[in-house]
Amino acid sequence: MQLTIAEAAAALRSGETTSVELVRSAFAVADAHDTELGVYLSRFDDTALAAAAQADAELAKGLDRGPLHGIPLGIKDSIATEEGETTAQSVVLDRTWGSTGDAPVVARLRAAGAVVTGKTAMMEFAIGAPDADRPFPITRNPWNTAHYSGGSSSGAGCGVSTGMFLGGLGTDTAGSIRFPAAACGVTGLKPTFGLVPKSGCVPLGYSYDHIGPLARTAQDCATIVNAVSGHDAGDPTSVDSARFTVPDSITGLRIGVDPLLDESPHAHSELGSLFELAVHELQAAGASVVPVELPCYAELKSVTRLGLAAEAYAYHRNDLQDRWSDYGAGTRMAVVRGALISAGDFVQLQRVRRVGQRKLADLFGDVDLVVTPTMTGPAPELRSLRTDGMADAALTACWNAVGNPAMSVPMGFTSDGLPLGMHIAGKPFDDAAVIAAGQAYQRRTDWHRRVPELVRDHFTA
Repeated sequence: MQLTIAEAAAALRSGETTSVELVRSAFAVADAHDTELGVYLSRFDDTALAAAAQADAELAKGLDRGPLHGIPLGIKDSIATEEGETTAQSVVLDRTWGSTGDAPVVARLRAAGAVVTGKTAMMEFAIGAPDADRPFPITRNPWNTAHYSGGSSSGAGCGVSTGMFLGGLGTDTAGSIRFPAAACGVTGLKPTFGLVPKSGCVPLGYSYDHIGPLARTAQDCATIVNAVSGHDAGDPTSVDSARFTVPDSITGLRIGVDPLLDESPHAHSELGSLFELAVHELQAAGASVVPVELPCYAELKSVTRLGLAAEAYAYHRNDLQDRWSDYGAGTRMAVVRGALISAGDFVQLQRVRRVGQRKLADLFGDVDLVVTPTMTGPAPELRSLRTDGMADAALTACWNAVGNPAMSVPMGFTSDGLPLGMHIAGKPFDDAAVIAAGQAYQRRTDWHRRVPELVRDHFTA
């Protein structure tokens, strides 16, 4: 069984393990399987082991930095770290980008005692399908390596699933944390927009981007978010925030349920029954469940796809003109669409966002949370990916338009052995309620405890 962050933290303090042992174990999995899976773009073996040894020494002296002390974590390669260059998995990005050191979120993780093991693979600039012609790994699904691991935080999702680290940081502009979480059978949280600063992160869509955690459990995600949240002067959209406490119970919580059947005409045949069982577990945990219809779902999904393209084009315009062929085919075609969005279109997108926020606020006057499936089905085969990835299969993008917190938790497997996810969304800055529902569900199920057969021999039962 793979340890969660909470379990590893307890084992560190009881003397059952050390940080050095945790890091060596994680690297052993990578040594054995990363050539096949493609999780890491770069590993920081020497600095990680040195940081782990320091964490052990501090704990031995009674210096306890908190629940992340000594815990190995992977960082998406669009987020700056002091150990090495940030590439955003592209040959286009200036290699001096991020050379000033850690992004604030990484600095905060280190201050909490976490051990950074390396930079993880992603989709180029967090957009576009994987491109085999680029000099970067394509992360494969650990449950079936013929399938994709999800994008764009693909390396983080696969790395957590296989135990190459116990948690990771990803980014989410239309579902890029929640998609790989669902695809790889782990938990992923898109925090409320502004809760976590984006300074030191290569942007995709300035007003849609979020930085957030992937981990085995909702509880672990809460631990990471509490460590990295709060205002940073480099991100004017970030807010001051106090650490939140996640309730132990969801008794009395009102949960609206929308299977999004009208939006999923080609959904996997087993999705509906697994989603129904997952909702039943929330109800059995004490929540009241009512059917709802998400307002402006299609409109907000379109707003995210069009708006992020416009914002991405603003960032990439000059490089696209000068270095078109250096971009992957999927990336350049996804970004250049932003050139077709006029100023009037862009203003209209913002108006639709405001309408959607108001209508969702009305809905959240009647319910505390909304649950849906995360995807219309499991991760696709790599050979079937189109140039725009899985935009049509993701049921996540509407929440980036409005900035509400949203989480994907594992809710079972198809008969072919591929994971599926349940999506939980809440009111702005009520991340604690979203996490509480995830925790309550995971107390009653063990989908998040499952380990891919590929790496099972590395973990004892």
